[in-house]
Amino acid sequence: MAENLNLFTSTQAVIQDALNKLGYDEGMFELLKEPLRMLEVRIPIKMDDGKVKVYTGYRAQHNDAVGPTKGGVRFHPEVSEDEMKALSMWMTLKCGIVDLPYGGAKGGIICDPRQMSMAEIEKLSRGYVRAISQFVGPTKDIPAPDVFTNSQIMAWMMDEYSRMDEFNSPGFITGKPIVLGGSQGRERATAQGVTICVEEAAKKRGIEMNGARIVIQGFGNAGSFLAKFMSDAGAKVIGISDAYGALHDPDGLDIDYLLDRRDSFGTVTTLFENTISNQELLELDCDILVPAAIENQITAENAHKIKASIVVEAANGPTTTEATKILTDRGILLVPDVLASAGGVTVSYFEWVQNNQGYYWTEEEVNDKLYKKMITAFDNVYTVATTRNINMRLAAYMVGVRKTAEAARFRGWV
Repeated sequence: MAENLNLFTSTQAVIQDALNKLGYDEGMFELLKEPLRMLEVRIPIKMDDGKVKVYTGYRAQHNDAVGPTKGGVRFHPEVSEDEMKALSMWMTLKCGIVDLPYGGAKGGIICDPRQMSMAEIEKLSRGYVRAISQFVGPTKDIPAPDVFTNSQIMAWMMDEYSRMDEFNSPGFITGKPIVLGGSQGRERATAQGVTICVEEAAKKRGIEMNGARIVIQGFGNAGSFLAKFMSDAGAKVIGISDAYGALHDPDGLDIDYLLDRRDSFGTVTTLFENTISNQELLELDCDILVPAAIENQITAENAHKIKASIVVEAANGPTTTEATKILTDRGILLVPDVLASAGGVTVSYFEWVQNNQGYYWTEEEVNDKLYKKMITAFDNVYTVATTRNINMRLAAYMVGVRKTAEAARFRGWV
């Protein structure tokens, strides 16, 4: 039987399993198996050459029983409706795991920003906001950065929404530049959250961070910050990769040098001749493996070749359901994406809170609050996994889905 690589249906299957274990009936799964709202929009843009191109965009709002929905907007050629649905469901789970007053959402535009000028990207960003404006807002649905979007794009989107709204609305979107109401520590938040999970997992397995051998797949926002945090903590980052290949040095790579040389899309391996493939990178002998690139990287096919004793997912869905089972059976501690990468949405929540009250915190305050949230979340998930003798992914889904399920039950929806 072929392995299920569809993020949407595999996410549904784990949610169903989690709800069953929590004792909810079929009606709750019927409510939570799909987003409540799925919007598809078309955005006409006059390109630099004078021609008009029409782009397709999406916004999925999974469930708002707990509060407004929250989730990133990605600009990527592979964006699809199913992906948006799955990612919005994951955002619900993430918000539940770190106990935020949000439901999940996700947005995206099918485009390749690497082939576009800044002027074209600005038009597209503003056009997207105009297209979804009735469905979003500081009390309805709050966007944020995601794959190939950044604080500049968030700034254009906030400006467009504020123009339409006719007053300044910093709380409409998070991940903004600091001068426009962004939060200290937001850019590094996802990597900071992953780092906390790596450290906690290492403690559970009795691995000393100083000298631990770490492999990181991906060198974008999360991967590059993570490599820096890990090497600063005394760990040896022995492998990193980008979309074009991977670098390996058993004695540890010079992370500061690589960070200095990488381009804005996280590409650095093209500067080197002795590269290895992404597949070889995943199978390197190491203590901790962090997939921080794209989905379906560890599958039933290569799960038995993984030599790490801990796998911490920083990307969305890098390990399939089958592979999760294989890794767990082999005694490898797998920290799932919905827990490990929840640092970004946590600090986005802090940014929204600061925008709403007009009072801004220092980076120390933000980091301290993030640390407390992530430690509590990790401990909750680890306790459920060990007491119920299940893998960390199912435990995280149980912790994550309970808040929304209870909110829906109290509201009388189910």
